[in-house]
Amino acid sequence: MTDEEAAPGMLRPGGRTARVRTAVLRAAEDALIECGFDGVDLAEVARRAEVGKTTVYRRWRTPQGLIADLLVDMAEQSVSRTETGSLDGDLRANARLVVRTLTDQRQGVLFKAVIAAATTDQRTAEALHRFYATRIDEWSPCVDQAVERGEAPEGTEASEVIRAVSAPLYYRFLVSGDPLNETVADESAHAAICATRAGAYVRRSVR
Repeated sequence: MTDEEAAPGMLRPGGRTARVRTAVLRAAEDALIECGFDGVDLAEVARRAEVGKTTVYRRWRTPQGLIADLLVDMAEQSVSRTETGSLDGDLRANARLVVRTLTDQRQGVLFKAVIAAATTDQRTAEALHRFYATRIDEWSPCVDQAVERGEAPEGTEASEVIRAVSAPLYYRFLVSGDPLNETVADESAHAAICATRAGAYVRRSVR
C-alpha cells in the first residue's frame, strides 16, 4: 500500500518520517490537552511540531485523521499485558495499569479530551473504539490462560472479563469523580474475578 492509498493516520513510517510523525503527534497531544478537540488546528499543530504545514495536511488531511493516528500511536505505546501466573494477579495488574494511566497528569487529561471529542465526532469515536479493542485483545489471553488452568469456567468470554475490570474505573474517571487509586483498582479486579468464577461471563451458547 502506498502513502497515497493509505487512509490518513494509518501509516507506519520509519526514519525521518517517523521523527516527523512523533513530533506532530506530540504537538497534537499538547493542543488537545490545552484546547480540546476544537483546538486541534493542523496549521497550529505544524507550527508546534516545527514541520511544514503541507506535510501535515498531506498526511493527516483533517484533525480527525490526526486524532485517529494519535490513538493508533497510544495503542502501540501502551504497556504490554502482565502475566503473573494467576487470574487474580493478572486482573489486578490490568486494573492498576488502567488507574495509573487515568491518574497520570498528561495521559488522564488526554483521555478525557479524546473521549469528549468522540461523543461528537464519528471518526474519532471509531478510532477510540479501535484503541480499546486493541487493549482488550492484548489482555484477553490472561483470561483464556486462566480457563486452561481451571481458574475460570469453560466458555468464559475473555473480552467481557477485561471490560468488567476497567468499567468501574472509567465510571469514576468520567462520571462520579470518586477517587482512583490502587485500592480501588484491586477492588474492581476482585469483583470481576468473583463474577468470572461464578460464571457471569460464560457465553450463553455453552451454558
